[in-house]
Amino acid sequence: MLTRLRPEGEDLPDRQLLLAPVRTDDQLSAVVLAAQAGQQEAFSELYQLVQPGLLRYLSVLVGRDAEDIASETWLQVCRDLHTFVGDADGFRGWVATIGRHRGLDHLRSRSRRPGNPAPWEALLAVAGQDDTAVQAEESLSTAAALSLIGELPQEQAEAVLLRAVIGLDAKTAAAVLGKSPGAVRTSAYRGLKNLAAMLERGRTD
Repeated sequence: MLTRLRPEGEDLPDRQLLLAPVRTDDQLSAVVLAAQAGQQEAFSELYQLVQPGLLRYLSVLVGRDAEDIASETWLQVCRDLHTFVGDADGFRGWVATIGRHRGLDHLRSRSRRPGNPAPWEALLAVAGQDDTAVQAEESLSTAAALSLIGELPQEQAEAVLLRAVIGLDAKTAAAVLGKSPGAVRTSAYRGLKNLAAMLERGRTD
């Protein structure tokens, strides 16, 4: 929700901003292991848990092509899942890294610049499993939040998305972006401060 986009100090409280994962890390780790053991239902659950955050991240990175890039990402995840070693945060980071590489390759091939969020209609399809009215309200709020995030400088936008939307810790987000954890914390903090300023300007306009 937009009201939850606010600076929280130099470090960000993981999984407390925007729409963070609802499963605990232990639960997600167990689902990853089950999927690696070949349980189809477990892989479906992985998709349901990770896809919403991935799609929101990609919607800012590549715009209207986010669903296509997400599909390519999951094809690679399905193919290489047996090679993954790590915990829940590592799994989210691994999927985000695959999606980011796919997205940046796509942008280079299309000579596009990132920062064109997907239409809010696309986000309605990836809401949680709550009441329909709640889903619609949260999706619209998410679309508005993503639109604001898309106005940030790319390094700030990606840091906020990885920390607040996908729910990665600073170390894992840094590995995705190829930067130091300190640089990611700083970018996310500055991004949230800029978002807070945008919201404040929106209230006074």
